[in-house]
Amino acid sequence: MVRQHGDRLVSWASLMDPETLEQAARTARLPFIFPHVALMPDAHLGKGATVGSVIPTLGAVIPAAVGVDIGCGMMAVRTPHRADDLPDDLAGLRQAIEAAVPTSAGQYNERLTDTASAAVAALEDEAARAGGFNPDAYAPTWREQLGSLGGGNHFIEVSRDQEDRVWLFLHSGSRGIGNKIATHHIKIAREVMKRYWIELEDPDLAYLVQGTAEFSAYMRELAWAQRFAGLNRAEMMRRVETCFADWTGQPFASTEQIQCHHNYTARERVFGKPVIVSRKGAIDAHEGVLGLIPGSMGTSSYVVRGLGNAVAINSAPHGAGRAMSRAEARRRFTQDDLRAAMAGVEFRDSADLVDEIPGAYKDIDQVMADSADLVDVVHQLRQIVNVKGN
Repeated sequence: MVRQHGDRLVSWASLMDPETLEQAARTARLPFIFPHVALMPDAHLGKGATVGSVIPTLGAVIPAAVGVDIGCGMMAVRTPHRADDLPDDLAGLRQAIEAAVPTSAGQYNERLTDTASAAVAALEDEAARAGGFNPDAYAPTWREQLGSLGGGNHFIEVSRDQEDRVWLFLHSGSRGIGNKIATHHIKIAREVMKRYWIELEDPDLAYLVQGTAEFSAYMRELAWAQRFAGLNRAEMMRRVETCFADWTGQPFASTEQIQCHHNYTARERVFGKPVIVSRKGAIDAHEGVLGLIPGSMGTSSYVVRGLGNAVAINSAPHGAGRAMSRAEARRRFTQDDLRAAMAGVEFRDSADLVDEIPGAYKDIDQVMADSADLVDVVHQLRQIVNVKGN
């Protein structure tokens, strides 16, 4: 159910603290917002802009409204297998995936596969065409990052749907190169505000104006990082598919494939006007568009179809959304709590993952109930294998 908070802020979040609402209101008060900021059911505090917000702007872009993990998103592939027909050695599959895909922050590939090399070549060509953009200046190791997972809430999962069909599911973004690109342009935007004596309620809402060199540079490099993120997910999925095929002893075949960003910017028409839509923790939910909404570690995830809700800027949530900080989760929960929450799921039993426990996140069932006029559920997925970095 939509809730109106003033003239330019609407929300679908039934679970939201006052600090998050006020942060979103600061964004909504910027003069170039049109028609309003839309908060998704998983909204929570972020840096500058709220995570779980959709921010349409006229003639300007806010780098912090995309965030530092540019192009972060999901990919899912449905296999022809049924869960009951799989081998029993789930630990072997998890370990094979962990060996094939570098996980955790700072972990990259020692060498590139043929498919990763092809993706790198395409990205090098794209950077050359962008004019003046050299990704090596941000992160000389960006090539080795392609095909790596990262840490935090990024994951690789094997799941079963409501009809017992097996899916491969993963969540990651543009890795260190995307973070450095975003951090650079957030800093540039703040410098622009100082140059023109523009005072903001939150300095992290600093923006770049269309028609300026700073705006053009950010949009070029943003598009490149979003492309990197998509290719990164595709490369990881190919490796997971290989591990799965080796584990089952059968050639891999997919029957359905979905990929979507949830930290990104796109040019769209909203209520008849061409705007720049920044989704920070939200997915495209135009009518008929398939998307992915993951739950937290150990809970359900969803394949959804957009309903094209114009008031929500044709968007939907990107997941459960954190309910508490990582530090608070570590204080409140133990490794035994994590084991209990992950009962029945093959996962790496480590104290490093306690801050990812489902109790540290919003209830995904409530998030999906709040999304009833944003998306239709196509498939509900339950994990049987979970892979995460530190």
